[in-house]
Amino acid sequence: MSSEIRAWAKQAVALIDADFQRSADTHLIKLQIPAAPGVDLYLKDESTHPTGSLKHRLARSLFLYGICNGWIKPGRPVIEASSGSTAVSEAYFARMLNLPFIAVMPSCTSQEKIDKISFYGGQCHLTDSAGDISAEANRLAKETGGHFIDQFTYAERATDWRGNNNIAESIYQQMAHEPHPVPRWLVMSAGTGGTSATLGRHARYHKTDTQLCVVDPDFSAFYPSYQSGDTSFNTGKDSRIEGIGRPKVEASFVPDVIDRMMHIPDAASIATIRFLEQVLGRKCGGSTGTNLYGSLQLAKEMYETGEQGSIVTLICDGGERYLNTYYNDDWCQQQDLDLLRYQPELNSLWFGD
Repeated sequence: MSSEIRAWAKQAVALIDADFQRSADTHLIKLQIPAAPGVDLYLKDESTHPTGSLKHRLARSLFLYGICNGWIKPGRPVIEASSGSTAVSEAYFARMLNLPFIAVMPSCTSQEKIDKISFYGGQCHLTDSAGDISAEANRLAKETGGHFIDQFTYAERATDWRGNNNIAESIYQQMAHEPHPVPRWLVMSAGTGGTSATLGRHARYHKTDTQLCVVDPDFSAFYPSYQSGDTSFNTGKDSRIEGIGRPKVEASFVPDVIDRMMHIPDAASIATIRFLEQVLGRKCGGSTGTNLYGSLQLAKEMYETGEQGSIVTLICDGGERYLNTYYNDDWCQQQDLDLLRYQPELNSLWFGD
């Protein structure tokens, strides 16, 4: 690394660190489930990050990883393959460092996310299928002399899972004074698999009894791969729940740190965020519905077996990004999603029979 690039890297890391110090930690919201007394449910609200989603943490880690490895250089483009939220956050950091940014995304990405990337100065390069975005991002990086930051490969290694202000450490610190400070379950959906890897590794490293449940949407390869052990599994279809689920198993998905997986139908995820709006008075993204639906299933199981304890899951992003999709009845009908089917079950899971 030349002295000029070394000096730039030093300045870039300082800028990112300063931004981190200006950002407070995200809130942990406690919910009481009437149907499951003795089981406390917590939502880690990642939508309060400066760029509005859990992916702000990942983007920061990926930029630091790329800079410190000498891969991200002054004036050179940074390219990412993303369904939206990661690219929004990376566009934010690229603008901070005065770097060109290109997001390669499937054409089905919500317009709200595309607009946000453009707001931060990024370019959006759309492809027909989510399965093509990594190859296209790699091609653009070679063509432009830039760096493909590659969340799907580096998410699980760019974050220090032992501690150092990662999301798992934050959860355990915030839970310290709760009635059940060590969660019985951590529930997380998988996009890259990086956050679930961090949660599972952290729980084991710190010798807790917490178990990790990963919830997966329709058309994703993660759940069938976990069930079968076939890492080459490919569904050939794109996930409708933006930010989670992949047609193929990505390098950052670490199945051996997972204690249990659930397949969550997309209609259940979307019905759940609409139900959650009645509880919280605000809209959340589709992956939050996936997380919450799985968490409510676990809460029911704990209550029925007489077990008390806590469950922690995530609000991954806000629902304002999905007004034209998950909160649009016409879109749901076009996707053949029967939300009403899940209303009786959600009422039962929350209020009891």
